[in-house]
Amino acid sequence: IEIVDARTMLGLGKPASLLPAADCLPGSDSPARDLPGQDAKHFVKGTSLWGPWPQGMQTIMIGMGCFWCSEALFAKMEGIHSSQVGYAGGVTKNPSYQDICTGRSNHNEVTRLVYDPSVLPLEGILKIFWETHDPTTPNQQGNDRGTQYRSGIYYFDEGQKQIAERTAVAYQKALEDSGVSRKICTEILPAPHFWMAEEYHQQYDFKPGSRQYCGLRPLGVGFPKM
Repeated sequence: IEIVDARTMLGLGKPASLLPAADCLPGSDSPARDLPGQDAKHFVKGTSLWGPWPQGMQTIMIGMGCFWCSEALFAKMEGIHSSQVGYAGGVTKNPSYQDICTGRSNHNEVTRLVYDPSVLPLEGILKIFWETHDPTTPNQQGNDRGTQYRSGIYYFDEGQKQIAERTAVAYQKALEDSGVSRKICTEILPAPHFWMAEEYHQQYDFKPGSRQYCGLRPLGVGFPKM
């Protein structure tokens, strides 16, 4: 894997907030290099990375910092059919990882989860989401700084939106009850276009030679029973 310069990892020199669309990199009409092949399989599950998915599966996208770290939380779980990491919510077409790290794409690093709600309901996914990162730090998780590390839930239907909003309210109260005064800044938005990340990013933590990096900074507050 290409290691990004430490200044980039720390977010030095990046825009502190999302840019006007006109100031973003335009991207390319051609797909980024080194994407997984259309027949690529999930490194852990052995299922497709691109779909189509079996009947009854649902999809949710989340952003919670470095996508290596977030995907690793879910990729082996029962009820997860497949997971992929990629870029979403920005302007740049067919972005590369290098584009994302400039801070000039407006994209977030996201994990797309394809799950069986009869085995793993969305509430179970979002319990892990809230408990395992800091949703109160705008555009940052630990030393990872920049708009690509913002906290977000990207829903595909009204039911998912209601669950996301309900769990956010519940976790905000849990934080306040635990003495955390900061407000949740997680964006809850309709799912934007998902741009698949390069093959070497997919299920990164499970592959031989991975760096075992984790930039998530959970607050140590459990999700309440609802």
